[in-house]
Amino acid sequence: MTAATQQISETNLNERLAMSGPPDELRQLGDTIDGLLERLEGAFDAQRRFVANASHELRTPLTAVRALLEMVLSDPRATIRTFRTTCRQVLEESGQHEQLIDALLALAHGQRGIDAREQIDLAAIAAGVLRAHEGEAAARGVHVDVSLEPAPIAGDRRLVGRLVSNLVDNALRHNVAGGSARIVVRTRTTDVDLAVANTGPVVAAEEVARLLAPFQRVAGARVGHGEGLGLGLSIVAAIANAHDAPLEVKPGAHGGLEISVRFARARDADVVAASPPDVRPVGLGLVET
Repeated sequence: MTAATQQISETNLNERLAMSGPPDELRQLGDTIDGLLERLEGAFDAQRRFVANASHELRTPLTAVRALLEMVLSDPRATIRTFRTTCRQVLEESGQHEQLIDALLALAHGQRGIDAREQIDLAAIAAGVLRAHEGEAAARGVHVDVSLEPAPIAGDRRLVGRLVSNLVDNALRHNVAGGSARIVVRTRTTDVDLAVANTGPVVAAEEVARLLAPFQRVAGARVGHGEGLGLGLSIVAAIANAHDAPLEVKPGAHGGLEISVRFARARDADVVAASPPDVRPVGLGLVET
């Protein structure tokens, strides 16, 4: 067992001890090591895929910026107006690049885990996110129903805010004209539930697991301008996992997705304000609790 384990490295993590014999302590130890190797193999494979995808996505805006600059610099008839137009295009591409880097950092932070937890009110965070998205909801013609209860949880405020923002953004972006979305925060005896559901394109059940991986969207197409970065739900999954919060994603009965995250309720509820948060974003249909 010692010799076989010493021969296994990142280049041959597919190998296993595969112990045989009676189910004694040595067999149990061998099976435990095999389980560890299986988890390590999955983690290394996921890391390789992520690095390959991230490299491609980071290269795309850089290539576009380089092409724009080379085109205008090589044009002998370029004018001030041409240079200004090119500069605006470069700024737009740079903005996409910044958004991608920010999303990658959020994903890495979520996967790394939480260094320290503070007591926060999930409903108050959700209220702030909804206020920030009210303009987008109105522009997309999506009716939003909201039901919020004071919900004390322990976690990272910035990461939880990013999780809620990604879920709301996903519910609005992947919707239909005249569609709807519903955001609910409900407190139970030991848990706090966040549920986000929306109308939208029909999603096959077998597609759900893939959508939680980085750089994926419905039908497996590559992401592009105006379609998001393909990182929203993977960031949600990483942040939920960092908070030990079970995540459930399933297709809606008539299209769209139904997503729920269950956080553990904070023990010291006295720190969180007892009154419901003030949620009054213009244009959203609200159900106040």
